Amino acid sequence: MKILVLNCGSSSIKFEFFSMGKETVLSQGVVEKVGMKGSFLRLEKNDGSKVKFTGDVLDHKIGVEYILGVLSSEKHGAVKSLDEIKAVGHRVVHGGEDFSGSVFINDEVIEVLEKNVELAPLHNPANLKGIYALQELLPDVPQVAVFDTAFHQTMKPNVFMYGIPYALYTKYKIRRYGFHGTSHRYVSARALEILNKKPDGLKIISCHLGNGASIAAIKDGKSIDTSMGFTPVEGLIMGTRSGDLDIGALTYIMRKEEVGIETASILVNKFSGMLGITGVSSDMREIEEKAFKGNERAKLGLEMYAYRVKKYIGSYAAALGGVDVLIFTGGIGENAVDLRKEICRGLEFAGMSLDIDKNNTRGKETIISSEESRCKIMIVPTNEELVIAQDTFDIVKEINYSD
Repeated sequence: MKILVLNCGSSSIKFEFFSMGKETVLSQGVVEKVGMKGSFLRLEKNDGSKVKFTGDVLDHKIGVEYILGVLSSEKHGAVKSLDEIKAVGHRVVHGGEDFSGSVFINDEVIEVLEKNVELAPLHNPANLKGIYALQELLPDVPQVAVFDTAFHQTMKPNVFMYGIPYALYTKYKIRRYGFHGTSHRYVSARALEILNKKPDGLKIISCHLGNGASIAAIKDGKSIDTSMGFTPVEGLIMGTRSGDLDIGALTYIMRKEEVGIETASILVNKFSGMLGITGVSSDMREIEEKAFKGNERAKLGLEMYAYRVKKYIGSYAAALGGVDVLIFTGGIGENAVDLRKEICRGLEFAGMSLDIDKNNTRGKETIISSEESRCKIMIVPTNEELVIAQDTFDIVKEINYSD
């Protein structure tokens, strides 16, 4: 079964085209600058060759149409006809409390997704645009929604509730939801495969460290806590997001700078984090380069980043009652050798001991803990698109069987 996976952002559409069974990637790419000048589609074929197409992409429907055209083109296509596309899986950021797993998309599901737009106003509208586009362009092809929040729906109320009036939860569903769930789900399951272990009784801490970053505490294969909250701002320091911030500090800034809600939101989402601290960049590679050359703010940013990750690992070790597996994933988690070393420094008391030589690796599945470490420390590159394709395959196959 050939499945198209779409990840629609506000101005981009990432896609990956799978042949399920052997789970082969036939092609992948991205449409950038949707609705902006200089739009283009970048395609990578399964032979590793890359092609770039330029042209106006005024909206998401045109972008999806562009993708379908390239996938079925005679010269660059992965299929001879669009009839070969049997299903489409969508990354959807926010499922609210309504979805604890992936679902077949029908009118009722779309209605709930539209209702949840106010919970993720920067993400869900774009996700919905991709769904609407496929309904028009491939109306007979089944679609599946895979939610970033779903994996964390196993958190208990004492974990996901905030210390605010309970009426605000019942009225507006203000609570901690968590994100990056598809990534945490994949890497924790993959780690168990590598270790040849079953989830029962195992305690895992998964660190998804990228431009967006979060940590999850996973017990018996289920998320019991995660660092992101009602929005992706809470938790770790990120590329441009502040992470944990005293609300009083934010209201103080708003008074002093005489700014409103929208400006404050932009401040903590777009101009804070590593960018705001260092004044260098939101890109960890550039920050590390500046720190190496003696930039004091870059050094401070790296120290703050590592400390915050270490602190969350420690708190989740307490919540889990120990740790059996510590996972690093995401662009930073998979590649930042020195940062992993700094994060793990001092965690020996909790049974986590890094092997410095084994840690000197990037971007591949590796066990990097020392022989005496009670906890397995691992690098596991994430593959959210594969999870989306697998869930889509399973749901569509079930529907076809039931029909």
